[in-house]
Amino acid sequence: MVLDRTNSCDLSLGQLVKSKAGRDKGEIFIVYDIVDKKHVLIVDGSLRKISNPKRKKVMHLQRFDTVINDFSEIKKDTNFNDALIRRLIEKRNKLGGNLTYVKQRCNRG
Repeated sequence: MVLDRTNSCDLSLGQLVKSKAGRDKGEIFIVYDIVDKKHVLIVDGSLRKISNPKRKKVMHLQRFDTVINDFSEIKKDTNFNDALIRRLIEKRNKLGGNLTYVKQRCNRG
């Protein structure tokens, strides 16, 4: 079975997102993997580690326009760990203190 990893309301691997619902509401995460059109796996390196990513509905995420380039290649690196995830999120927060939200237009079908 081949999954279409590009159509989760245009979410990309390595994209920064903010949780809009649940006990992690308001937290910033990185899209770790795309499960299907309605679900993704997210990590932040502290609350949700790469060993136990959170499965989250796309509709419960606010997308930022910031995407970490070559995230799939970074995941394959031997130095890929939770500390790196935390640094990537922290670095993006410092660079773009005003991270730009992307308006979502998802078909919920």
